[in-house]
Amino acid sequence: MAALELKIPPLAQLVVAALLAIAIERLTPGLTIQYPYAVAAAIFLAVAGAGIAVAGVVAFRRKGTTVNPLDPGRSTKMVRDGVYRFSRNPMYLGMLLMLAAVVLYLSNVAAALVALPLFVWYMNRFQIVPEERFLQQKFGEEYTQFLREVRRWA
Repeated sequence: MAALELKIPPLAQLVVAALLAIAIERLTPGLTIQYPYAVAAAIFLAVAGAGIAVAGVVAFRRKGTTVNPLDPGRSTKMVRDGVYRFSRNPMYLGMLLMLAAVVLYLSNVAAALVALPLFVWYMNRFQIVPEERFLQQKFGEEYTQFLREVRRWA
């Protein structure tokens, strides 16, 4: 396992990615494109993202299993209902939408081209793949079936 796997809480990763987007926007003001309804669209994405993330947390709580992403070994049950019928990672998908809201609000092309793909890459490499390894070992064929039926970033 790589040294950084499952060490940085996903919410902290979101904050770092948002701060990176803001820094990039400040460094590249010429790549900012003003357009109507950017704020309204950003608010919509932020609310949608928060709603999806909260739905993921609620589904875990209903099943009585941990929501701590740093210790997937403490998972006690598979969650396949609710928002998990559509996405294997709704909490992370919600965070991505919240980051997209920040980028949309900034309206900076460079921020979008760096922060969003970097967040997805980092989450896949250092959060999701290690989680999936643990969950595969813990839940076996049931988890394998879940992987076949539900997309990661739906």
